[in-house]
Amino acid sequence: MTLSPVFRSQKAVRLLADRGVWERLAPDMEAQADAVRRLHADFEATIGEEFRGKASHVPSASEVGTPAGLHFLQEYFFLILFRSIFGSLGVPQARLQTYTELNFCIKGTITAADNLFDDQAKSLLPLADHAGSRFMSILQLMSFERLLRAVLDRATDAGVIDRTDIAPIQRSLMDRMASIGVLEGSEEGGVDAVPTPAEMVEAVHRVRGGSLFALALAAPSVLEDGAMASKMEQAEAAVARLGTAFQIVDDLTDFEFDVGRRSHNLLVAQIRHEGTPEERAALGPMWESGTVPSGVVEDVFRGSARAVLELAYAEARAAFTSLSDLGHWFDPTLADEVVHAIVGLEGVSRMEALTARS
Repeated sequence: MTLSPVFRSQKAVRLLADRGVWERLAPDMEAQADAVRRLHADFEATIGEEFRGKASHVPSASEVGTPAGLHFLQEYFFLILFRSIFGSLGVPQARLQTYTELNFCIKGTITAADNLFDDQAKSLLPLADHAGSRFMSILQLMSFERLLRAVLDRATDAGVIDRTDIAPIQRSLMDRMASIGVLEGSEEGGVDAVPTPAEMVEAVHRVRGGSLFALALAAPSVLEDGAMASKMEQAEAAVARLGTAFQIVDDLTDFEFDVGRRSHNLLVAQIRHEGTPEERAALGPMWESGTVPSGVVEDVFRGSARAVLELAYAEARAAFTSLSDLGHWFDPTLADEVVHAIVGLEGVSRMEALTARS
């Protein structure tokens, strides 16, 4: 899983607009857009022109209500939210800029790595179109390694961090990413054992989703001290719970893909351990064959899917309540709507079906 584009349904977009969320996020969106533009400029100095393509338009805050602005908000919603959280905690502007740039590099690194695991070709850099999606992902990985160092060097030159902070930040990020990678690597040949839902949430979702989101706190965990460090620890726990909720929802929308490659999936665990006899009987042939008929989640497995959705609600509610306690403005009563909306295009219809009244 990556920090994927979210809020794809028109209903979710209207709700967040009506509740003032987009307006509140506008300054952080512009700051994130500035960070993307800055890193794209760094990219020009990182690699030859023959490997670069034309960068896509990066919108300004005044474009929040336009298609370009909405696309950027969908693509970078979680990074924008992370910046908003840091700002609400009182992080100084210069350091906030560094965190914003670092988080773009983290998202790009994770996206490139995820491409290699899942045979995809998503990119956050204006790379020229060359043959070989794996090569392009490797090139993106190497580029983001250099861009991340450029961010740290820039922060050092500006006096935002000390040069002695660079190695600990890099080590923190490497250790955290490696821990997530160990889980991903363990599934390369498929899995045979299916843990209980509770066991899977703790061993899988708090790593694949929770630890992924908590990467945004890697640099603050090194740099902040005193009262701010305590706030950051609380924020990290909340952000990790939000990431866990995102991964739980991701399992609902990726059910067919996960069964096909026999990887961990919470809906599979829910059916296997707590589903009805009819659900367990239906799952058996699908798990063995790796083939899932269309519409089976919404129809045959609806009861178990709704139970999984309830787990996501609980994590998101706890996350936003904790952030509210820290002084962030996001209304915790919107937690369930966020859970419904943190899906890609392919998950919108499934979420609408699962949340519709029977």
